[in-house]
Amino acid sequence: MKQSLLAEPRSAASVLRLQFHDCFVNGCDGSLLLDDTPTMAGEKLALANINSLRSFEVIDKIKAELEQSCPGVVSCADIVIMAARDAVSLTGGPRWEVKLGRLDGLTASRADSDAIMPSPRANATTLIDLFAKLKLSVKDLVALSGSHSIGRARLYDDQTVARQQDAAIEPQFREELMRLCPVNGYQNVTGGLDSTPVVFDNLYFKDLVVGKGVLNSDQTLYTSPETKAYVEEFSRDEEAFFQAFAEGMIKLGDLQSGQPGEVRRNCRVVNGSPAAAMNNYQN
Repeated sequence: MKQSLLAEPRSAASVLRLQFHDCFVNGCDGSLLLDDTPTMAGEKLALANINSLRSFEVIDKIKAELEQSCPGVVSCADIVIMAARDAVSLTGGPRWEVKLGRLDGLTASRADSDAIMPSPRANATTLIDLFAKLKLSVKDLVALSGSHSIGRARLYDDQTVARQQDAAIEPQFREELMRLCPVNGYQNVTGGLDSTPVVFDNLYFKDLVVGKGVLNSDQTLYTSPETKAYVEEFSRDEEAFFQAFAEGMIKLGDLQSGQPGEVRRNCRVVNGSPAAAMNNYQN
């Protein structure tokens, strides 16, 4: 992870995001890492993931080194969990002990990902309901949303032009959005998810309090009564945020499907498949 951060600072946020998008869909089983096959539509091209998830090659490199040292021992699912933890700690956030022993899933489901993963335009009620189905609390929701302390987003994906009329947005920030995202502007423009997008801190929550949430699903955490108190608490107390985030990540990492699994030799394909012998990874 240190090498990846030196080469590409955005990789920390990208790897952290992999844990969320893997664990939310049928548990933490590395299914997100599987490439499509003629008989399986995987999760990489799901609506929430296509042109969005990055840094699969980071997991590939970690897996390749582990396979040289201890073949067949460490699952890809566990690698995602450990790499996400390290991405946070290496950018200034907390560090926590992770549980190990997960197995890699034998299949992936684009349909399940499309049905489960929330939109950047989701409101707090939708997010609370989703987290509740996964036995994660409202506090977990707000704390884990703090993963947006690092990283950038494609702003047009969040219909930022429309949000420029949102009364909750701070006026000067609205002007910044208008400059970045004019109507019919360049669709691939990106912006930091908070004021310090390469440092894991509580600036994300401070930004929400003053109306500078980039994504609607973020700003709604402050405008909704169910979540507002936690946003205010974490904006005042970074240590409380760090503790709640670590606790939430451990609970997120506990999500399991209960389905059979294996320790994949190649994170992109199941063992025994025609592609399993491939040694040169392509992203």
